[in-house]
Amino acid sequence: MANMRLFGEPGWGSAIVEAQLDWYGLPYDFERVGDLFKSAESRERLAAVNPLAQIPTLVLANGDVLTESAAITLWLAESQKTESPQADSLVPRAGDTLRAPFLRWLVYLVANVYPTYTYGDDPTRFVAGEDAQRSFRDHVYAYRNKLYAVLESAAGAPWFLGTRFSALDIYVCAMTRWRPGRDWFAVNAPQLAAIAARTEQVPELAACSRRNAPGS
Repeated sequence: MANMRLFGEPGWGSAIVEAQLDWYGLPYDFERVGDLFKSAESRERLAAVNPLAQIPTLVLANGDVLTESAAITLWLAESQKTESPQADSLVPRAGDTLRAPFLRWLVYLVANVYPTYTYGDDPTRFVAGEDAQRSFRDHVYAYRNKLYAVLESAAGAPWFLGTRFSALDIYVCAMTRWRPGRDWFAVNAPQLAAIAARTEQVPELAACSRRNAPGS
């Protein structure tokens, strides 16, 4: 059977799924798509698989296409048949007292925080005129900072869910590398910054962290 194929770009949102595939030890091929904001060819090539031309896009071994990082996160966890602690550690199972907070903050990240990058990365898709675009981006960034403040207040230690390592820590690790950057988080959201730093040191994820580090 063919390997799964992950369409992505180093440092982008695909890093969230790439880390999970590494954690579970699943075989996959990584296909770089290039800069989707600058290359029409890249967008067209990815659109043949995912009409929205967004990453991460995961093509399963049977050819089915799975998009949306939260959906991929849940599917990967559910697809692990073994009962070993590592196999289910990224998503608390039904009946686990941490299941509800995990789902709450997973959806919070993908439904509230993540879209601010979609809007801020290329405001020309949503607003016309340079002044309006600049104002739109500034308001989006300010709102994102408020969203991160809420997330910071909910974060546990040493991991987001306390003693339980989960996919939330992988999200935090990847997203704190994006704007406004780790220096901002160190000052304004130190709990999230600490979680991100610890996640980079997890042995199963160290190689993925290096591949997706800024400038890689």
